[in-house]
Amino acid sequence: MTDEERFARVYAEHRGDLERFVRRRLPPPQVEDAVAETFLVVWRRLDDLPSEARPWLFGIARRVMLTMTRGHGRWQALGVRLAREPEPAPTEIAAEVAGLTDLARAWARLTDGEREVIALTAWDGLTSREAAAVLGCRQGTYSVRLLRARRHLLDLLDRLPAEKSPAARPTVLAERTEAR
Repeated sequence: MTDEERFARVYAEHRGDLERFVRRRLPPPQVEDAVAETFLVVWRRLDDLPSEARPWLFGIARRVMLTMTRGHGRWQALGVRLAREPEPAPTEIAAEVAGLTDLARAWARLTDGEREVIALTAWDGLTSREAAAVLGCRQGTYSVRLLRARRHLLDLLDRLPAEKSPAARPTVLAERTEAR
């Protein structure tokens, strides 16, 4: 298989996932540039392509994004969009809105590193091994970081006003990350 064919295969298989990964972290005008720059790096390092390309690509994209944002003076907080949930029944709207509002408030109080660790698993669907590869650390190190970040997020959620009902506490994050 030629280099062009290998690159075309990697591009076709992973472009959509990579774009979604970048889109959650950068403003829309910067997404295409980051994706293009990532694939330029992939082309230059095609001989380094591992058998599992996805975590490797995410790691390259992450470094590209850090370089892009460094040029703006500082790394902006992750702009993770909350996953769209099916429309709740009218009687559950208040509890759902309260839960999402609390989650957004707690999310904003996490450090950039804590948000990154949780997002890799909860929103990007990476396993601990894959996420560790993206961050360039060992799987055990990533697992500890994820555990601490989840505990901190849950602690922040618990400290929010007591008027919210127990049903309003967002369980989506815990369910998504618990299985990892």
